[in-house]
Amino acid sequence: MARKAKAIEGEGRFTPKKAKNAVAVAKVVGPAVLPVIAPYAVRAAGAARELYDRYQAKKLGVAVDQLGEFSGRGAALHARIAGLTQGLAELKRSAKATDADAAFAKDTQGTLEQLSATVRASERMPAARRKAAHRAVAGELDQLEGKLLHRLGI
Repeated sequence: MARKAKAIEGEGRFTPKKAKNAVAVAKVVGPAVLPVIAPYAVRAAGAARELYDRYQAKKLGVAVDQLGEFSGRGAALHARIAGLTQGLAELKRSAKATDADAAFAKDTQGTLEQLSATVRASERMPAARRKAAHRAVAGELDQLEGKLLHRLGI
């Protein structure tokens, strides 16, 4: 009776003999199954990557084809800077644009270039300093976005 208990208990173990048998089965079955499964696996991987890219682009607020332009830890800040730059261009082209709006756009463009350089430089900083720099840039962008929206009448 004790032998049966030990035999049943040992059934679930992964032994070297069972491993050798599994490898032998994989050598025989693998080449037959792999050509059938591979195209589906490649398609599934491509679909997963596309979904992830769409998620990232939506999170950053950019188009999927622009996603490669914004990478690294400061990607979201770079995307915000690019959005503000586009907003300034719209402000300049606006029919209601005044000389004050043009001066604001010029000053803000210079500030955005400095903020972009700050974000790029912070990529190589230690984590605590990088996070502090990113918070400072984000605060400055919040203020600039508010001013731009006010000038656009939104």
